Amino acid sequence: MKRRSLLKLGVASAVLLAVAGGAVATIQPGLVAGKLSAAGRLVFAAVGRGMLDGTLPADEGPRQIALNGLLDRVDALTLGLPPHAQDELSQLLGLLASGVGRRALAGLSPDWASATVGELQQAFQGMRLASMSLRQQAYHALHDITGSAYFADTSAWKQIGYPGPLKI
Repeated sequence: MKRRSLLKLGVASAVLLAVAGGAVATIQPGLVAGKLSAAGRLVFAAVGRGMLDGTLPADEGPRQIALNGLLDRVDALTLGLPPHAQDELSQLLGLLASGVGRRALAGLSPDWASATVGELQQAFQGMRLASMSLRQQAYHALHDITGSAYFADTSAWKQIGYPGPLKI
C-alpha cells in the first residue's frame, strides 16, 4: 500500500469514527433510574397504540388514560428487572428513539408520535417476521412488556371480554 493511500484511509477512518461517535453520543437512554425516560415513554406509547389497537378504548380521552396507565405499569415492571435487563432495555429504547435506530430496527420512517396505527403495525409485523434475529428479539421484548403491563390492569379485561379469574 502506498503512503498516500494509507494516509487517505487513515483520514477517512478518523472521519467515520468521529461521525459514528457523535451519533452514538446523541442516543438518549431509554430508562433513567429504572423508569422510562421521555424518549422511552414516547416509544412505548407508540408501541401501545400499534400493538393494542382494538383493545384500547375507542374514544380519545379514555384511550389516552389507558396509554398513560400502560406507561406507569411499564415503569413498575422495569423497576423489577435485574440491572443487566434494565441496561439492555434502556439501550433498545434509546436506539429505537433515535431516527436512525427507528428506521434500521423497526423499519419505520415517520417518528413514533406521528406514525399512524397502520404504519406502526406494519413496522411491528416487519420486525416480527424479519430474518435478522435482533429485530425479532426486539419485537418480542416490546410485545411481551406491552402485553403484560397492559393486561395487568383489571380495567383492561373488560375491553376483551375477560371476566377475571374464577373464584375458588
